[in-house]
Amino acid sequence: MGCFIALIALLSPRLALFLVWIFSDLLSRAFSSWIIPLLGFFLLPWTTLSYAAFWDWAPGHHLSWRWIFVGLAFLIDVSSYGAGRRAQSARG
Repeated sequence: MGCFIALIALLSPRLALFLVWIFSDLLSRAFSSWIIPLLGFFLLPWTTLSYAAFWDWAPGHHLSWRWIFVGLAFLIDVSSYGAGRRAQSARG
């Protein structure tokens, strides 16, 4: 199931988050509230997905050097907003 979710995450991180929410309790273990994953679903899907994944994979649930990957996911999320704005300004 994990490889299938990873493959879907490459295509659509929101779909992967939805499937993780339905088929596992990973999001409830990684986040103490339901509002953070919900906001992450709409605003920062790559960041939310990578934080939850590395929370589960990290020994003792300490992210330490894995914050680099969460930071890269954040940059991917933010750059997608920037690319959308550039494309919108180029059209109009």
